[in-house]
Amino acid sequence: MNTILLFGYILLNTITSAEPKEVYLCNNKKTKKYHYSASCKGLSNCQFKIAKISLASAKNKGMTLCAWEAKKNKQQTK
Repeated sequence: MNTILLFGYILLNTITSAEPKEVYLCNNKKTKKYHYSASCKGLSNCQFKIAKISLASAKNKGMTLCAWEAKKNKQQTK
């Protein structure tokens, strides 16, 4: 019974998650931020190729969400 409840919780949490599975970043060696959208203001000064990677991969590299995206996300949840 507990296994079924746990599975249901994980499934529900996965479905309702607001985070995308893929994110964008400026593909240089100094990148520390990821973006939900390729057209984010935070990528406007990127002089390298904008790359698309998995959110999990970005987090594993120690990257954090761009401040513009975080602000936009916070406003949408209000």
